[in-house]
Amino acid sequence: MVRLKDIALRAGVSVMTVSKSLRDAADVSAATKSRVRALAQQMGYVPDRYAQALRTGESKLFGVVISAMTNPVFSRVMLAIEERAHTLGYDVLLAHTLNNTEREESSIRRLLSRRVSGLFVSPVYRMAPEARVYQEILDSKIPTVVLGHTAPFCQQFVNVETDDLLASYALTQHLIKLGHKRIAFFAGPAATPWTQERFEGYRRALREYGLDVDDKLVFEAGRTIDDGAKAALQMINETTGVTAVQAINDMVAVGCMKILSEQGVKVPEQVSVVGFGNILLSEHCRVPLTTVRQPKFTLGTAAVDAMVKLLAGERPEPRRLPAELVIRASAAAAPRK
Repeated sequence: MVRLKDIALRAGVSVMTVSKSLRDAADVSAATKSRVRALAQQMGYVPDRYAQALRTGESKLFGVVISAMTNPVFSRVMLAIEERAHTLGYDVLLAHTLNNTEREESSIRRLLSRRVSGLFVSPVYRMAPEARVYQEILDSKIPTVVLGHTAPFCQQFVNVETDDLLASYALTQHLIKLGHKRIAFFAGPAATPWTQERFEGYRRALREYGLDVDDKLVFEAGRTIDDGAKAALQMINETTGVTAVQAINDMVAVGCMKILSEQGVKVPEQVSVVGFGNILLSEHCRVPLTTVRQPKFTLGTAAVDAMVKLLAGERPEPRRLPAELVIRASAAAAPRK
């Protein structure tokens, strides 16, 4: 490993001069800086970030806590965060919660112990109004941005989110305009604000078009393909007369379509299905999925923009970004009876 001492010997200057040259100090001539930097690059010198952090008190690290990279929504969000962080000269430490509160607490505490300069957190939502680890973040005074909706336990933090309510409303409205009146809703985890918002959009659209919300058409479906498949089986067994399904996300919608196909129910001729998120899979299903395009990359960029303001001592406004209806083949006119 090349040290400052090695560069100093080669350049014929002191270690302090090498250090100042690499830090662009004002009391070193431009010619010396240029020569030292060229030698450092030629010799393959890599700065010791840990030593720099001890000296300056600035780790130049961002901590990111998400459920899992297997969640397709986060792949684009993470790409945006890492790209902007790289431009700003920060490295990124990633931790997964797997939607487990104990693992979330452990992950956050580990990142705080690494003295990260800023923290991005996609919360593990719970019904409790308080969560001890979020108070610990506040006490640490580490700039923090919530990726997604806030809840009572994390409402003190700046956040970036999708306007899930209006996006869900647009989906339901689209189905109603296609003639559907018996629209099932496959809901996500009850504690999550995005489930609540998407259900409210569904409910609001139904009521504005003079349709009642039928509790028998609302099914708990979680967030995975398997969850969607189980909810679809339950719906079929209960013979609800549904002509359309609005799923909480694209993965649940894919699971639903899989079971409908296996049961001989044609999509969209007999039952239309719509999702939420516009993950890559949605476009490449056997029947391409009508869904909502979440601004995933933009969410990541907006999160870093908010972080930059926090690092500068400012308090940015929360960002609520619009989503876009994407119409594909999985939703069609309601079948005639």
